Formats: sequence, C-alpha cells, structure tokens
Amino acid sequence: MGKYVIAGNWKMNKTPSEAKALIEEIKPLVKDATCDVIVGVPFVDLQVALEATAGTNIGVAAQNCHWAKSGAFTAEISAEMLKEMGVGYVIIGHSERRQYFGETDVTVNQRVRAALDAGLTVILCVGEYLEQREQGITAEVCAMQTKIALQGVSADEMSRIIIAYEPVWAIGTGRTATAEQANEVCADIRKVIAALYNDAVAAATTIQYGGSMNAGNAAELLAQSDVDGGLIGGASLKAPDFATIVAAAK
Repeated sequence: MGKYVIAGNWKMNKTPSEAKALIEEIKPLVKDATCDVIVGVPFVDLQVALEATAGTNIGVAAQNCHWAKSGAFTAEISAEMLKEMGVGYVIIGHSERRQYFGETDVTVNQRVRAALDAGLTVILCVGEYLEQREQGITAEVCAMQTKIALQGVSADEMSRIIIAYEPVWAIGTGRTATAEQANEVCADIRKVIAALYNDAVAAATTIQYGGSMNAGNAAELLAQSDVDGGLIGGASLKAPDFATIVAAAK
C-alpha cells in the first residue's frame, strides 16, 4: 500500500514566532516516526518552518500555489517561488479553497500541473458535501474530482501525488466519517487510480483521510486497509495530539 503520511494543515493559524515554537515542540515528539511527517503552514510561516525543520524528519508544505509561473495575480504565490524557498509539498484543492475562494476542479488541475512542473509533491484534496453523501453520490463526486485533478498527470508523476479524502461535512465540524466510511471512499479512489493508470500505481499511491481526525480516533481510522495517513486540521495545532496521531500511523 501507499506510504503512511501524516500532514498537519494549520490553515490560517500561527504567526511566525508561534509557528517556530510549535515546531520546536513537535520535533522531539515525532523524531522516531515510522511515517512521513509534514507541517502545512501559512505562507508567512514558511521561512521559519523551513529553518526550524532543517535536518529533521519533518517536511514543510505550503497551503496552495497559483497555476502561473508569474504575472498579474496580486497576492498569489507560484510553485516556482515555493520550490526556490526549499518547500517540498503543497496542499491543493482543499474544500475551504473550493468553498470560499472559487476553486474549481479545472483550476485545481492547473495548480496540480504547475506544482508538479516545479518539482513539488502535491497533497490533493477531494471530498463530498453532506447533501451529496445523503444523495448517495459520494463515489461519483470523488471520482470526478480525482479524474479532473489528475488530467495530464503521468504514471511516473503519481509518485509525487498524495490524495487526501476529506468529506466536507466532517471538516471542522467535529463530525467524523466512521472508519468504515473513510476506508470505503479511500478504496473507491484507489480503484479510480487503478483505472486511470494501473494496479501498481494505485497500490503505491498514498491516500489519506482528513476530516476531524484526532488523537482519539486516529488509531481506528489508520488501521483501515485503504487509509494511508491523515491530513490533520485542528489537532495539528496541539503538539501532543499531533504526535499521538503520528505514533498511530504504523
């Protein structure tokens, strides 16, 4: 199966000084991790995060990038800018970007393409709204988002794609998909990848669960056969909770 990856998505939290303090607290707690560990920090925290994690087993992710290399896109950040800073990962297509900032499946694909071209590894987010789950179209929605986002991505490039299944109804709501629900959708996404590429690529792709994964439910979620890690929101802002989740990813 895919390599276990636990990534924190800090969202719009922590000033640079607060970011440094949190990373210093996290470092000793995860130094013996058997999975990959990533912190996804706001743009203004990237420099201190890179400095604080230098020489450690913690990777640093930006929370978005633009699809253009440069141009008249005020306040945007290009993948090349991130790469030159030393950033290794970028989160793309998070439901909050789709919900509040007009991201579409097409722009997600453009951002994925730009990130891969710049040499970054992408954490690609897909997931359904509550009404879509209630309509019984979760598998179709996640399949469509995955297929469009991966348009033009080669089988070789899939080694730099991590997929995060994030049911929108479970993000920041305290509601969590059951372990069985999470595993079912992650397995469905893996089948989509197998159809797009082949079984070997599907098996090697890391598919995370995101959506109120926390210290209390991480072990059960991560024990599922098709859940290869987590994209962690609120719990990633508390070093002991984040470390507990990392420890559960065996």
